[in-house]
Amino acid sequence: MMHFDKRQVGKTDVSVTSLSFGGASIGNLGGVVRDADAAAVLDYAWQAGIRYFDTAPHYGRGLSEQRMGAFFAGKNRDDYVISTKVGRVLSAGEPMEEADGFIQPLPNAVRYDYSADGILESFEASCERLGTSRVDIIYVHDIGDVTHGAKEGQRHMSDLLGSGMGALHDLKQSGRIGAIGLGVNESQVCIDVMKETTLDVILLAGRLTLLDREVEDALLDLCKAQGTSLVLGGIFNSGILATGPVEGAWFDYSPASDEIIDRVKILQENAQKVGLTLAEAALQFGLHHRAACSVLLGTGKVKSLQRNLDAAQIKLSEAAREFVTR
Repeated sequence: MMHFDKRQVGKTDVSVTSLSFGGASIGNLGGVVRDADAAAVLDYAWQAGIRYFDTAPHYGRGLSEQRMGAFFAGKNRDDYVISTKVGRVLSAGEPMEEADGFIQPLPNAVRYDYSADGILESFEASCERLGTSRVDIIYVHDIGDVTHGAKEGQRHMSDLLGSGMGALHDLKQSGRIGAIGLGVNESQVCIDVMKETTLDVILLAGRLTLLDREVEDALLDLCKAQGTSLVLGGIFNSGILATGPVEGAWFDYSPASDEIIDRVKILQENAQKVGLTLAEAALQFGLHHRAACSVLLGTGKVKSLQRNLDAAQIKLSEAAREFVTR
């Protein structure tokens, strides 16, 4: 078993391992993962010492949550931390081959609902799939104009601030959740919400990486002032920081532009000068960032998880440490 630091989430009683497991891939993101392979990669993460696992109803229309629930059955509930998300409500639907990039998802329909009623319905259904009565961290998933557009984004924000956050605070007060946050891939919506209410944690995908430092000004200052932790997802920016600046590399969910390719070439050269691969540098950047309490690794393959865990364990030279913390 590897040793991972335990870090406090905001000002709450929840603590998470510095490396965590992201459950999108075991929801069949981009390709089918067999049940046995999903169980194997979860078990590998567990045996390695990871004790924080993140999922969402969005991931395979409940498939990721269902698989995690099966994996955790029989384990001591106090031995692991789990997070899931609200904002999408699932209901019985028709079988489908693909939905939102997830292949062969569960036959569930989905609607967005950030009101108290929608959040409570989503939460209870997630608890049922996960086989638990409490969830350590609840993230409000994909709130904001980037996902919904300006008109719908405003409506959903009104629902969240009008009644949804109150429902989350009631769940926290009752002990059924331990921490409240946002799970998003844009920084402005975090700032907008934090002007109205405090957050314990933000799961931020792709906006605080070796390549993309979008949040390093206003949002990080606000997090520090309010005592809000960050969980970093998308640490490889959809792939390019893992594959390198190769033809067909992806950045931020689409093919990388020439400008991004050129920037990554420079990063790769500089990483190599201090004895790191680009992927090692990207992962170590997240692990050493002062604002991050955990870095998510999302994969459906044991070999990929093993490679990333190995990269997390390397000893940094002074030059390498300076490169990933500059």
